[in-house]
Amino acid sequence: MQMGFELRQKGNVKFLIIPSFEATGLVRHAFSTRIGGYSTGHCEALNLGFSKGDDKDTVLKNYRTFCDATGINVENLVASHQVHGNDVYVAGEKDRGKGIVKESDIREKDALITKERNVALITYYADCVPLFFLDTATPAVGLAHAGWRGTVKKIGAKTVEKMREEFGTSVENLIVGIGPCIAGSCYEVDEPVIEKFKEAFEYWEELVEYKGNGRWLLDLVKANKRQLMDAGVKAENITLSGYCTHCRPDLFYSYRRDKGKTGSLAAVIELIET
Repeated sequence: MQMGFELRQKGNVKFLIIPSFEATGLVRHAFSTRIGGYSTGHCEALNLGFSKGDDKDTVLKNYRTFCDATGINVENLVASHQVHGNDVYVAGEKDRGKGIVKESDIREKDALITKERNVALITYYADCVPLFFLDTATPAVGLAHAGWRGTVKKIGAKTVEKMREEFGTSVENLIVGIGPCIAGSCYEVDEPVIEKFKEAFEYWEELVEYKGNGRWLLDLVKANKRQLMDAGVKAENITLSGYCTHCRPDLFYSYRRDKGKTGSLAAVIELIET
């Protein structure tokens, strides 16, 4: 297992990259912070969500600024409608621009995969777990949005399986990044959530800490890491970000910390043209 995403800055924009992904030379990728955009109020400053009560033209301006900093063409972005599910969508050239510069018909998909170049996948977060996937052999890439519901529904493992089915991906060639999210010590949940984890994972006790009065701390990073390892991903091929969205209001939006009134962070990844 590798530790640490790396914080970068270009112009006024700060974003995170995964060193193991960058070292392959196969992709452009990033996880956004809130630093460097034009939004004001609760969405200050680099909000990338259109459904956060922010001005649409301002959000588009944020996109162009973020994409300029990361080297990704905004016209290549492909977004879906996320619903905390576990459906995986295979994106292609026909989908470029959907959800950003034109309407998207990609509905109820919380993971995106592709092996096509110039197709930049994007998924959204404000505490949930971002999962980055890179098959270094095919090559192919993927992103998955794993909140507690997606984690219970094993969206990480399902994304691995879908990449195997669609692209012939071998887990030996798969590297994964687990991005900034609400960390275990900040993420307190109730008994109904824990019941779902008991049903989904026989090792559920390793993922939680009981705090009393029916409240538990839940470690979503550990849950997703263990799930990916169960799917065959090598521990040494998994990079953890080292960041908690809840703890870092200077860098990240947090749905829980900000009581739902907040902006959206984004994960992006695109295969480089060779």
